[in-house]
This record gives sequence, structure tokens and C-alpha cells, in this order.
Amino acid sequence: MERAKGIFMIILGAMLWGATGPMMEWILDSGKMSVSFMLIIRLVLAGLGLLLVLKMKGVHITRPLRNKVWLRQMVIFGIVGMLGVQFTFAGSINTSNAVVATLFQFLAPIYIILFVSIRQKERPPASQVIGMAVTMAGLFLLLTNGSLSDFALTKVALLFGLAVGFTFAFYTLYPVRLMNEWGVLLSVGWGMLIGGLTLLLLNILRFGNEIGALADVKLSAMLLLVIIVGTVAFLLFLGSMKYISPVETSILSSFEPLTAMIISVIWFGSVLGVWQMVGGAIMLLGVTGLSVAGSKAKEEEGIPPES
Repeated sequence: MERAKGIFMIILGAMLWGATGPMMEWILDSGKMSVSFMLIIRLVLAGLGLLLVLKMKGVHITRPLRNKVWLRQMVIFGIVGMLGVQFTFAGSINTSNAVVATLFQFLAPIYIILFVSIRQKERPPASQVIGMAVTMAGLFLLLTNGSLSDFALTKVALLFGLAVGFTFAFYTLYPVRLMNEWGVLLSVGWGMLIGGLTLLLLNILRFGNEIGALADVKLSAMLLLVIIVGTVAFLLFLGSMKYISPVETSILSSFEPLTAMIISVIWFGSVLGVWQMVGGAIMLLGVTGLSVAGSKAKEEEGIPPES
């Protein structure tokens, strides 16, 4: 029963997260909100909302900020991790589209493997090298649509896409200690609020000029929906990790780009090229292979797989 619950949670969470991409694309296409303005509203409101819920439950929400070590880690997570992921993901959507941006986040396992290999001064296992090669082959098709003469994406879109994978990897690795010490909700709540306030300070004048965009009822309603759906998706994703293995999580996460693609086709009428779709499928296959290889490596070392 618990495993079925975990599978349901990750599928629903992946579909909801995949749906936020086209929603954000629609908001940005309106021309009334910049990436920064949209993210300031999203992060600040979502962060305040989570912290308020925890406060109402009796949690001492300011405790992590009273210790210099934890405060520093929380600030780094909020700015580099939370804001980094949100900004690069939204930037990738703005310069390409929701489907491509969602696929780029699947580069994160490659960054993680390279980081771990460099830190441990060891070469990655052959199975992981093969998985990385397959993923990169899929990325090549996604970028070129099978033609060497012309890239399917602009240089800016490519940079944002590569940054999505990097920041998602950092976001996955860095906050482990924070979440173990203070819990997922408190860490995420402060991460969102810190990231949102940092972006606000960097764009204070522009924010004031764009505040009038909230007068558009449809735009504000869509932004509120993005905040709610995105936060629920994130919590479902994290909650599912208690019941299912990383391999299952990797495979079932493929519902993210699938959902984004279906919504984008119906809503915007946008379709990837044939070779781009093949490349996306190959990328998902490569990431799944990396996850399987990682789980087998743990078993060989005597480390039980997470469940």
C-alpha cells in the first residue's frame, strides 16, 4: 500500500511540475511580467506561506537563523540553490519553451556524477559513463534536431539550459544536511523567502515599475496557480521518496516533460521536431540508466538502496 502511495505521489507530482512550465510560458509570453518579477512574487509568497503554516503548527521557524553556521548554509541554499533553479528554469522557458526547459533539468545527474568523481578523485564506473554518453547523445539531437548545419536553440537558450542542469544538481546535493537537521518544509520555506528577497533587492526599481501587471486578473490568477501547483508538486516529489526507490523516481519523473509537451501542444500548438523528440526520449533513457547504475553501485558497496 505504501509503495502504491509513493508511485501515485511521484506521478501526480511530476505531472503537476510539468504543468507549471507551460503556465509560466504563458505568463512570460504576455509581455507584462519579466522573469525576475514573476519569480519574486512566486518565491516570496510561497516561502511566506510555508513558514506561516509551520508557525501555526507551533514550529519555531527562526531557530535555523540563530546559528551562524546554519544561517550561512540557509542563505547559500536560498540564493544559489532555490533562486538558481527557479531563475535558470524560468530563463530557459523564456528563451526556448517549457518542454525543452524541463528536459534540460535531466542533465543534473551528469553534473552530480562529475562532481562526486572529482571530489573522490576516482573515475566513474563504466555503466555511468555509458549513461552519460547516452544522455549527451539525446541532448545533441535535442539541440540540433538531427542537423549539423543549424542549432535548434539560440546560444542564450543553450546557456540557460545547461545552467538548469547545474543548478538542479546543486539544489539536489547541497541542502541534504539542512533538511536532515531542520526538515524539508522549514528549509524550503526559508530557501524560497531568502531567494525571493534577494532577487527583489537586485530588481527593486524594476519591480516597482512592473507591479501594475498584477492588476490583470487573468495574469494574477495564473501566477497564483503556478505558486500553488508548483509548491504542491515539490512536496509530493519529496514525500514520495519515503516510499519508492530512486530508480522508480527517475523513471516516473518522465511524466514531467510528457505533461509539459501535451499541454504545450494543446495550449500553444508548439511541437518539437521529430529528432528533438527522439533526443528527449534518449535523454530520459540515459538518465534512467544512470539511476539504475547508481543503485547497483550502492548494492555492490553494501549500501541499501533508498526507499
